[in-house]
Order: sequence, then structure tokens, then C-alpha cells
Amino acid sequence: MSPNLNVAILDDHLAIIDGYSFRLANAKDIKIVATASYGEDLEPLLEKHKVDVLLLDVSVPTSAKNQNIYPILHLIPKLLEQYPDLIILVISMHNQLTLIKSVLEAGASGYIMKDDRQTIQELASVIRAVASGSIHLSRMALQQVSRKLPQGEMLSPRQLEALSLAAAYPDKTTAELANHLNVANSTMRNLLSGAYLHLEVHSRLAAVAKAQRLGILVQEELPPANL
Repeated sequence: MSPNLNVAILDDHLAIIDGYSFRLANAKDIKIVATASYGEDLEPLLEKHKVDVLLLDVSVPTSAKNQNIYPILHLIPKLLEQYPDLIILVISMHNQLTLIKSVLEAGASGYIMKDDRQTIQELASVIRAVASGSIHLSRMALQQVSRKLPQGEMLSPRQLEALSLAAAYPDKTTAELANHLNVANSTMRNLLSGAYLHLEVHSRLAAVAKAQRLGILVQEELPPANL
């Protein structure tokens, strides 16, 4: 890790990005090197810039033309495989138990609530801590992960990853989704069908809708809090 920490931000609200920039302005050892508003812009951004810490919102649109939520649960392990030294810190309005646990299991180094004003005010210190190997959770996120999962929400991380892809790309075939996940078509079918069984539904559309209703998958983000 270099003495200076290069930070990138994925968030579709300019006010949020400006707020983070304000909080980090006096941190001489932290530099924001790039920002993105759409999920599909993130991988090209990381190819272009050396990034140590990624501040990641879980509910950004996939692209300007595809407003479905980008499949973050698929993206996080993919990025960490490609960039093993990358630190991912999720900052979100969503406080659902299954989502928080899934993000952490996928490899994120922390989960901060956007309305956690104290932590946002101390953002530079949190970035330094996670870059040094710590895990940081907002108090509400910590309370959530200590709860027991309801039976209907106990999907495996791989099932959640497959379902998040299905939500982001509703017009793609199962075979095309399998290509995204780098698995066989039959494996993707099994992952989705297993998710259907847990959610007690009979179709991809119904599974995505119920998962969003339960908070397992995020949908349109709540209005951003003032920073």
C-alpha cells in the first residue's frame, strides 16, 4: 500500500460524491482519483486508475440506458479476484440484514449507512482503518448482522449473485447470464431454481420482485441524506 491512498467512488448522486469530497478535502494522504455514476463504468475506471479504496453504493443504475440496479453481489468478488489489494467500503441507505451479510461475505471491508453522520464525518479515518486491514460497520449495520436470518431469506451467496444478475439484465437469457457468471448454463439454471424454491416462487420475474420486496436485492435508492 502506498503512503497516499487513492480513492474511487461509485455513486449516482452528485451531492453524495461532493459530500465525500468535502469530508476528505483536508486529508493530505487521501486522494479521490476517479468517480462513476453507473455500474458498467466501474471496471473501465479501475483499469485506468490505481485505486486503493473503492467507496461503493449498492444501488446505482447499470448504465444510462439500463436503469436496473447493477449486480453488485456479482461485481464485488469479481473485482477482488482481479484486484486482490483493492479495499471495498460499501456506503448505502439500505439496512436489510441479508444484503449487509451478503456484501460482507462477498468480500467488502465494511458497510456504512449513509445516515450515519458520525461515521461520514470521520470518513478519512474509516478509510485509513479499512486500508490497514480493519472492518468497519455502522452501528445499525452491526446490529443487523447480529440477527438471525429469516428462513425465507437464507439464499446462498452464489444464488444471490445469480439473482442480482437476473435483476440487472432482465432481458438476457439464462445462457447469457451464465456467461456473465462464467458458469455452465445448467449451473445458472440450478442456482436460479434453488433461489425460486427458497423464495417460494415459480419464475425469474417473481423471484426478483420478491427478493426486492424482502430487501435481499435493492431497487430504486431512497433520497440521499445531507452530508
